[in-house]
Amino acid sequence: MNRSIRLLLLGLLQFSISIGVGNAQAAKPNFVFLLVDDLGWMGLGCYGSDFHETPNIDALATSGVRFTDAYAASPVCSPTRAAIMTGRYPSRVDITDWIPGLVPKQPKLSTPEDRDNLALDETTIAEALKNEGYQTFYAGKWHLGSEGHFPEDQGFDINKGGHDRGSPPGGYYAPFKNPQLEDKPDDHYLTDRLTDESIAFLDQRNQSQPFFLYLAYYTVHTPIQGCDQYNDYFEKKAKSLKGVATPIVEHDGLTHSRQDNAKLAAMTKSLDASVGRLLNAIESRGLDENTVIVFTSDNGGLSTKATPGPASVLPLRAGKGWCYEGGIRVPLIIRAPGVSQPGHVSKELAISMDFFPTILDLAGIQKMPRVHRDGVSLMEAIKGAHLNRDTLYWHYPHYHGSTWTPGSAIRSGDWKAIQFYHHEKAELYNLSSDLGETHNLSISRPEKLQELLGKLEDLQKQSKAKLPKPKA
Repeated sequence: MNRSIRLLLLGLLQFSISIGVGNAQAAKPNFVFLLVDDLGWMGLGCYGSDFHETPNIDALATSGVRFTDAYAASPVCSPTRAAIMTGRYPSRVDITDWIPGLVPKQPKLSTPEDRDNLALDETTIAEALKNEGYQTFYAGKWHLGSEGHFPEDQGFDINKGGHDRGSPPGGYYAPFKNPQLEDKPDDHYLTDRLTDESIAFLDQRNQSQPFFLYLAYYTVHTPIQGCDQYNDYFEKKAKSLKGVATPIVEHDGLTHSRQDNAKLAAMTKSLDASVGRLLNAIESRGLDENTVIVFTSDNGGLSTKATPGPASVLPLRAGKGWCYEGGIRVPLIIRAPGVSQPGHVSKELAISMDFFPTILDLAGIQKMPRVHRDGVSLMEAIKGAHLNRDTLYWHYPHYHGSTWTPGSAIRSGDWKAIQFYHHEKAELYNLSSDLGETHNLSISRPEKLQELLGKLEDLQKQSKAKLPKPKA
């Protein structure tokens, strides 16, 4: 073989290798993670709401996988957000209450002290992806610590709006007064602004790298301020409803019994419009075939308080702040092009800690079981297969403004037990026949209750859960 032919073959080989490397880099998927605040299980059309109107999110569900039995790691926000970031139960990262939590008046129990920030030595999903060459972008609500513990301290290259507060400081209308989001002359509604920032990132990023875009909307958290573009429409729709919504008594609280809050519906409609704009931006830039979309909520809808809340999650019981299904069961939609089955409805159990290993799995990155030790990859569920998992637990040993008192819960198969430390009682339900948790079986099935409470105690010990104690 003469020298010129050898050089030609060598050149072709180097070219093919470079193309292969380039294709491997291009094939690494992007991730868009959409986290909504206080969006209940029944807050979307694709989950059964006929008052809220969410055509864009419904279309996302049709193009991806919709989970019926997905859960937040906690009935309140900060613990769930910590669980998403770390792949660990809230008790393991020692954030079990919203930050800084409620200081109750004359409580019966002394509740545990927990962290007021996400420890910097925790490995977050953003840090894991950044180490693998991903650009990382954060927009919206953080609520995992004050300055020094912001998104940019936890693996995100860019932070637009993430700080210590759980509610938008200036509300949803400009000026937003957010210390991490500079007000602009043309600002109007916060949900739109966060979407604008996310779309701008798509254009300003380094296009040679894959990206992780984490958009944590403040909506539909209080204050309930409907987007003025939709308020009148939903006011008329609410007035057209017949009958009266009679509140449901829940321990010391009251639960709203139907969806009829016009401003909450207008907030949800604005959310849907923003999700539609973002998805269209992804498609118009040719990114849709290589971008995984995850859509979920941090806890259930705000339906139960001393007076009824604005939301309703019926047929589920109670709402945000409670370990009944209404407080912890949430929407979850995942679209993973080439992996997920469009339109598939999965009944597999899923929870906030699962996103960390699932994203690594979808990215082809080696999983980190010592880090995300409480989560499992949902890859097989996304494909339509069965997961080898039947037990989850929740630990909320604090008092909450929803009138919840310290307690914990466990689901094992279709059985669920709830332990109320303040009331010194436990309840047992079978979710397959009683999704609304209306028939307490603790008396008729004491052996099943004790079985579940034993499993709960074991999980609490394994995850270093702190328990409330009688006041001295």
